[in-house]
Amino acid sequence: MSKDLSKKYILFDLDGTLTDPKIGICTSVQYALRAFDIDEPDIDVLEPFIGPPLIDSFMEFYGFSEEDARKAVEKYRERFSTVGLFENKVYKGVPHMLKRLKKSGFHLAVASSKPTVFVEKILDHFKIRKYFEVVVGSNLDGTRTDKNEVIVEALRQLFKGNRINKDLIYMVGDRRFDVEGAKKQGIESVAVLYGYGDYEEFLESHADYIVFTPKDLEEFLMRESEEYNDGRICRLGGNGFSPFTFRTMITVIGCFLLFLAVRYFFGVILSGGFGILSPILPAGIKAFFYYGAEPNPNSAFYIGNIGTIISGLAYVLAALSILPFAILRIKKTSRDMYLLHPMNPAPVKIILGVIFVTAFTLAMQIAAILTQAAASSQSYSEVAGAQYSCQIAVGLATYCIIAPLAEELLFRGIIFTSFRQYTPIFVAILVSGVTFGIYHGNIVQGIYAFIFGCLMAVGYEYYGVFWAAVIMHSLQNLISYLGTYLFMNNRFIVSWPFVGGMAAVAIAAAVMLFVSKKGNK
Repeated sequence: MSKDLSKKYILFDLDGTLTDPKIGICTSVQYALRAFDIDEPDIDVLEPFIGPPLIDSFMEFYGFSEEDARKAVEKYRERFSTVGLFENKVYKGVPHMLKRLKKSGFHLAVASSKPTVFVEKILDHFKIRKYFEVVVGSNLDGTRTDKNEVIVEALRQLFKGNRINKDLIYMVGDRRFDVEGAKKQGIESVAVLYGYGDYEEFLESHADYIVFTPKDLEEFLMRESEEYNDGRICRLGGNGFSPFTFRTMITVIGCFLLFLAVRYFFGVILSGGFGILSPILPAGIKAFFYYGAEPNPNSAFYIGNIGTIISGLAYVLAALSILPFAILRIKKTSRDMYLLHPMNPAPVKIILGVIFVTAFTLAMQIAAILTQAAASSQSYSEVAGAQYSCQIAVGLATYCIIAPLAEELLFRGIIFTSFRQYTPIFVAILVSGVTFGIYHGNIVQGIYAFIFGCLMAVGYEYYGVFWAAVIMHSLQNLISYLGTYLFMNNRFIVSWPFVGGMAAVAIAAAVMLFVSKKGNK
C-alpha cells in the first residue's frame, strides 16, 4: 500500500523519453527531403528533428517556407505511418518503471508533439498503453503541435475538468520544449539526459531536475513512496527505532569515541616523539618548529608551530581511522541526495552561500567579543591562545583545511547521514549540531559549534553534496582565524551596528537561498 505522495501526476513525453525513435524519424525525414531533391545520407545530422514539431524543424533546419514544410510533413508521414512508426524501441527499464509507478498509485499520462494516432499505435505496439490514463498528442491537421497546448489538454483530461493542482505534477521530457511547456503551466519539469537533449540545453531552459538514466528517473519519481523506502525510514514518535537503527547508533558512537581516542593518544605520542627528535634536528627546521613553542601547562601538548603541526597530524590520523565508515555513509547518502538534487546548483546559489557564511560568521564572532563571552571563558581563552601561537600559514593549513575535513567526516559524514536515514531531518540536524558542540569542550565554543554544526548539516542537505559542509566549515574557520589578525581591533567593525549589518546580510542571503530551493531557478 502506498502512502500519500508529494507528486501524484506524471506527464511523459514519448520520443526520447519513453522510446528511442531515431531510426524511424530520421529515415522518414530523409524520405521527405528526397522529395525536395535534398540528399542527407547521415541520419545523425537529422537528430534535431526528434522532439519539436516537424513543420518548425523543416523551416528551421532547411529553410523551407511554411507551405513547403507542410508538404514535407505529408511526405514524411507517407513512410512513417507504415514503416517508420515501428522503427523504434522502448528504453531499457521504462516498462518496469511504468509498472512500479502505476502500482504505487501514480496517475500517468503521455503528452507528445507527435500526432495522437501515432502515439497510440506506438504505445500499443510496445504493450505499455495500459499504464496511461490519458494519451494526448498533436492533431493530423497540424494543430496542437505546441508543447504547451499538448500539456494543457493532457492536464484537462487527466483532472477530468476539475481544478488542477499544479503542485502535484511533473512533466518528464528530453528536450527544452518539454521544460518550457511545463514552465508555462507552472508545473515542475524533469529533464532526461538519455534522450536527445543535452545538459546545456536544460540549464538554459531552467529545468527543475535533470536525471541521467531511466533507472535514475524511476528512483527519482519513486523516492518518496513507501515501496522505495521499503520500511527503512523510521520516524521518532512513530514506530520507534528498528534493530538496524540500533546497530547504526553503535557504529556512530564507536566512530565518535575512536576519533577522540586516536586524536588524543596520537597527539600525546607525537608530542613525546618531538621531544626525542628535537636535539638532532637541523637548526633551521628546529627554529621553525620551536616558533612560539612551549609546553602547555594545562595539557600534554605543546603550543606554537610544533603544537599546531602535531594537532594537524593527529587530525589526519583520526580522520583515517574513521574514513572507511565515512566513505560508506557518504556514498549511500550521495545517492539519496542525487534523487533530491539531480541538477547542479546554480552559481548564484553558491555565491549566496558564501555570502551567508561570511556574514553570519562575522556577526557571531564580533557579538562574542562585544558581549565579552570569549574573554569570560578560561578554557576558550586557552584554546584560542594555542591556536594563535603559531605562524599564520601553519594555523591556516591546520585549522582551515585539515581540521574541517577531519571533523566533517565524523559529524556530517557519519553522524548526520546516519541519523538522516532513520529519523526526521530536523532530528539529524540537531544531533549533528549537539554532538559537534559537546565535542568542543567549552561553553563558548560549544554554543558557536552547535549553531554552525546545524548550519553545515543544512548546507549539506541544501546543496546535496558532502563537500558543501566541508567548504562551509573551512570558510567559517578561515574568516574567524583571519579576522583576529586583520580587523578585530577596528572600532568600526567591532561594533553593534556592524553586527546588525552582517546579520541583515546573512538573513537576506538565507531568504534568497530558500525562496527557490530546487534546481537552477
